[in-house]
Amino acid sequence: MKVGILGATGAVGQKFIRLLQGHPWFEIEALGASERSAGKKYKDAANWIEDVQLPLSIKEMTVKNCEPSEFSEVDFVFSGLDSSVAGDIEKAFAIAGIPVISNARNYRQHPTVPLLIPEINPDHTELIKTQTFTEDGSGWIVTNPNCVAVPLSISLKPLHDVFGIEALILTTLQAVSGAGYPGVASLDILGNVIPFISGEEPKVGPETRKLLSTLDGTNLIKPEFPVQATATRVPTINGHMISVTAKLKDKPKNIEEIKRAYMNWQNPISDLDLPFAPKELYKLHQEEKYPQPRLHADWENGMQLHLGRLREAEVFDVSFVAMAHNTIRGAAGGAILNAELLVKKGFLK
Repeated sequence: MKVGILGATGAVGQKFIRLLQGHPWFEIEALGASERSAGKKYKDAANWIEDVQLPLSIKEMTVKNCEPSEFSEVDFVFSGLDSSVAGDIEKAFAIAGIPVISNARNYRQHPTVPLLIPEINPDHTELIKTQTFTEDGSGWIVTNPNCVAVPLSISLKPLHDVFGIEALILTTLQAVSGAGYPGVASLDILGNVIPFISGEEPKVGPETRKLLSTLDGTNLIKPEFPVQATATRVPTINGHMISVTAKLKDKPKNIEEIKRAYMNWQNPISDLDLPFAPKELYKLHQEEKYPQPRLHADWENGMQLHLGRLREAEVFDVSFVAMAHNTIRGAAGGAILNAELLVKKGFLK
């Protein structure tokens, strides 16, 4: 299938380009960016920050304006656009009959737009059928979650299924790559921790509740648990870590019962053979010093969820640390996995 990338010169756009090299189903056909980049060769428009060489085929591609008329040859687009411009552009593509798989926040809470993690809520893809961008249903939008909501929701899914979530307190330790490029000033982050990330904390609760919702026909039945989140920026490069303490509706007898919830969890997409799906979604670390972003963020091609410090809590019921690669699992890689699921579900043809 021929794909386009919107916001191709940015950090997320570059990650899409890197991850799509050699993909067995998808081939990059068009690259879009802002007016100041349009008309230039990609090698001249982008400041390439990935730690691999810029592919020769991409170097020589001419960057287009992010307008549907310039993407007529693609089957769908990935959007790595900044939220300040993503809303109108993504809507225009959907209206033009070009499906959009977005990394931006603009449509995440729209009632007919799936906020999707394939292993967690694959049935939410049915919401696409209720969208009205085009009369024939050819144009639609699907989003992937915030880079913290991804590991949080994955880590909570087995607990929510077995025990139910009643309340959460969490602190995030977010890598600098999550701030894009040029990101956080070096004098602010080197040897330091910044205990606030603007706009981050309000996303965590609503997105996590939507991801863990039950689909009833065309309506999402959302769980109503409170979330107290503190978002911090730490001097690591990749891998967002979260320290979570959860109160559960049904009280587990002991920590072994909680571990069994993870070990017995059934992956709903395990039989689909999706190229970007990790062989094992959960890695439960037994060593108290694990997981660590530098050691584990790239496991399973950056698509695995790492759990550690799983223990009974003196406040609430259970505490643990969760970690995943923020720009792969939490951004471009998650969006590519969404596209693969949508192929298998028949939404992309």
